[in-house]
Amino acid sequence: MSDRTSGKAAELKSGKTLSGAQALDASAAERAKGLKTPLATDCIMTQIVLPGDSNALGTAFGGRIMQWIDLAAAIACQRHCRSRVVTASIDDVHFVAPVKMGMAVELRARVNAAFRTSMEAGVRIESEDPVTGARAHVCTAYLTFVSIAENGEHLVVPELALETEEDARRHDDALRRRALRLEKARWRRERDEAREASQK
Repeated sequence: MSDRTSGKAAELKSGKTLSGAQALDASAAERAKGLKTPLATDCIMTQIVLPGDSNALGTAFGGRIMQWIDLAAAIACQRHCRSRVVTASIDDVHFVAPVKMGMAVELRARVNAAFRTSMEAGVRIESEDPVTGARAHVCTAYLTFVSIAENGEHLVVPELALETEEDARRHDDALRRRALRLEKARWRRERDEAREASQK
């Protein structure tokens, strides 16, 4: 699946994938065509951790935060492709700080890269003490969504026009993460095939 980011941001004439820097150079022309930028996909969502969201220790369920992450990322991806999207994968998520009951949770989601029929969205989660205003980084998550039609078929997503050096960095990081996901998928497939063959 070739990358489709920013004006041949899918591929060079030689067939090579464009780096974030190369895509950034091409993005001005793409913005003139009306293509969407990462900023246009931003979703900022704020939640309060209520008793029903908390465990016996008075901190937010990790599953509840994951639910909010999934929603914020889905909204960002829908803003980019303007179609139905489904969650294809979520990378490893590590909680680095607890979120206590009564705290606010802010989720900031943005599309980092658009591929052929899929997109990667990154979500940064921070907690906020409503009394002191103190904030803490809780976790960062990367999710892959696929655009689908009403009949379930995959849809080609629009290209993503990169505006800033930060956009280019996020795009390059997303390409590296995608390569790792594909490698993991290949490894799992080969493992499962070997397991099935050994059972025959």
